[in-house]
Amino acid sequence: MSNSFLALVLLEKPASPDMVLVVKALHARHPELGAEIVDDRGAADIRQPPASSPLIRCGDEMVAVMSMPAPIPQDPGLWSRAATTWPEAGTVAARHRGHLIVSVLGQDLQPLPAARVTTAVIGALIATMPECSAVVWGTKVARPAKLWMEMSRQSFAPFPDYPFTLWVDIQPFRSEAKIGAVTMGLSAFAGREIEFETGKLALPMMIDRVEGLAVYLIEHGAVVKDGDTFGGDEHERFTAHYRMSARFAGLPVLFCAADPAS
Repeated sequence: MSNSFLALVLLEKPASPDMVLVVKALHARHPELGAEIVDDRGAADIRQPPASSPLIRCGDEMVAVMSMPAPIPQDPGLWSRAATTWPEAGTVAARHRGHLIVSVLGQDLQPLPAARVTTAVIGALIATMPECSAVVWGTKVARPAKLWMEMSRQSFAPFPDYPFTLWVDIQPFRSEAKIGAVTMGLSAFAGREIEFETGKLALPMMIDRVEGLAVYLIEHGAVVKDGDTFGGDEHERFTAHYRMSARFAGLPVLFCAADPAS
């Protein structure tokens, strides 16, 4: 399995998906996506699709779905981050009793296509399983199941309209007279996170800058070089540098400082 795109769907009680219903939901939600159940040897079974098969072929990708009758390991940091925009996160995490593991199979997967397919399959699982309560993406990002089901309809939307906020969290912070933000989850697409600091930009504008750079890296991969600059004009440009974060120990980041001229 691809560890980069291992997703966990939390269940209020243990349950196994009916894969026939999941594929039907995929067809309804994403008519452009060819999807079919395959047996455990990877062969399509058109005459009598096995409802309990753990494998779905979606386009050129094979997706595995496994049901686990136990909660996921505790990660207080994950749920603390999630609670900044989802106050019920900790309660949902505490009461779940089972989960599904969802992953695209294969070697040398392209990150964005794999993320799109995985996201679409998770949306179909939630649409057919009322037990679903939350999704944990790549151990970094937790979102409520209802939000995921809604946003995953955009799984195959063109740049920049795909649901990248399901895959990447942006956490603001304050540092003395400055504000900043750090991403969580972007490294699966670009090899490192973004750490952004500014003493003059307002919070909404700073988040907009981080989102813009993050979705650019999701689309194009690790194309930014150390010292590259970004921005609309000379008053808004910022420079990105490769470094290990001084704030978040051991985290490789693309560090950006933006202090536009007044």
